[in-house]
Amino acid sequence: MSKEILAVVESVSNEKGVDAGIVIEAIEAALANATKRRHVADIDVEVAIDRMTGEYITHRRWQVVPDDDAEVPVEDDEEPFEFDPERHTRLSQATRDHPGIALGDYIREPMSVSFGRIAAQTAKQVIVQKVREAERAQIVEAYQDRVGELVTGFVKRLDRGNVILDLGGNADAIVTRDELIPKEALRPGDRVRGYLQAVVPESRGPQLQVSRTSPELLKELFRIEVPEIGEGLIEIMGAARDPGLRAKIGVRSLDPRIDPVGACVGMRGSRVQAVSNELAGERVDIISWDENAAQYVINAMSPADVVSIVMDEEARSMDIAVDESQLAQAIGRGGQNVRLAMQLTGWNLNVMTEVEAEEKTEAAADRIVHVFMDSLDVDEEVATILVQEGFTQVEEVAYVPVEELQQIDEFDEDLVDALRARARDVLVTQEIAREEELGDLVELEGMDGDLARRLATQGVVTRDDLGDLATDELVELTGIEEERAGQLIMAARAAWFEDDVA
Repeated sequence: MSKEILAVVESVSNEKGVDAGIVIEAIEAALANATKRRHVADIDVEVAIDRMTGEYITHRRWQVVPDDDAEVPVEDDEEPFEFDPERHTRLSQATRDHPGIALGDYIREPMSVSFGRIAAQTAKQVIVQKVREAERAQIVEAYQDRVGELVTGFVKRLDRGNVILDLGGNADAIVTRDELIPKEALRPGDRVRGYLQAVVPESRGPQLQVSRTSPELLKELFRIEVPEIGEGLIEIMGAARDPGLRAKIGVRSLDPRIDPVGACVGMRGSRVQAVSNELAGERVDIISWDENAAQYVINAMSPADVVSIVMDEEARSMDIAVDESQLAQAIGRGGQNVRLAMQLTGWNLNVMTEVEAEEKTEAAADRIVHVFMDSLDVDEEVATILVQEGFTQVEEVAYVPVEELQQIDEFDEDLVDALRARARDVLVTQEIAREEELGDLVELEGMDGDLARRLATQGVVTRDDLGDLATDELVELTGIEEERAGQLIMAARAAWFEDDVA
């Protein structure tokens, strides 16, 4: 039996790549489990195998517990301790028979065991389960630090639209249907690269989740194909993909002597072609990054030529004008080109013709002119001059350095002073109206003006509005602590209960 045990340990260890010590522990647990099943009572069994000879010895054991059950420490998530004479022995009894024994120690008694067919089958099942657990642990340990890296495997099988990859070393990965490149024909045995997104330990084994559609896969492929990226001479600034069809990747050079676009394209397009082939023929546009956001957007809109750009930094959007003949190309099929440019740059892009851009600009200017006429009580001529000089808000007129207004040829000193005074009066009036509107909230215990204004921008302007919110909603809207959010909501609801009492 001892030689057979060592033979099993060596065979399983070599076949599964599992440490021999783990296999021995699995066999010990299996033998102990099989022994317990041969007894009606729920006894505690311990099996110890000699790592050198393979011989094993079986003990029945009793744990030493206090004389009073109340003295047995129990964790909050554990069931209350219940003395079981089949598994426990009292300290007073244990010390009489075994002087020097302490609480928590075990009294052991050798057992003579012979295993039948059923017991052997049970032991086999336990061994298989323990070895599988060890395999899962090894895979998790091997791949948990590789999340965010490129992995390579071979298609093992297709499973209801998903692809199972064999990564070697008993490790399988799954590429789910939504992470596969559309219309890519993969067959068993095909070599595939993917981006390791997550390692999820599961009961049936760790699930290595791999993506073929992630923009990160595009970045990793370029790091492999372009040595200058790995050397830190070229930096990838962003990537966007329409998997299987088209992609854009933004790059910049940290060495002024290197052309980042040319380096990524490679000799006769060899580098970018290698990446494209890996992505089922996906066409890749390499975009030169620029610290000027407008120029970066112009580059990202390639191959369309941009005529003009109007930026709205607060809304983080741009109106892009192109020649009417290039409008379709700028937008792309199904909006593909402009959508990828938005993903790459992080700006909302509105593409239009030159004529549409001019009409929109004129309409915006006309709207601002009327705002100035109404707010500052000036005629159309003065309001138009302010707009032509780049003023778009009453706040700018009120607080811009006075020298800027005085530099306008058509304005004299008296007009400048009058415009600034009127603008400030408008702002004061607006602030008073806002405070009156927020008065109901500001007077609430625990509320302050800044928080009340933030709530008002979210449509919460009365105590009833605040009382209708849940604590987590208020935390999400304002970012305040959960405890404070709960107190504010209860204070807002206090009037409800007073009405009920009345």
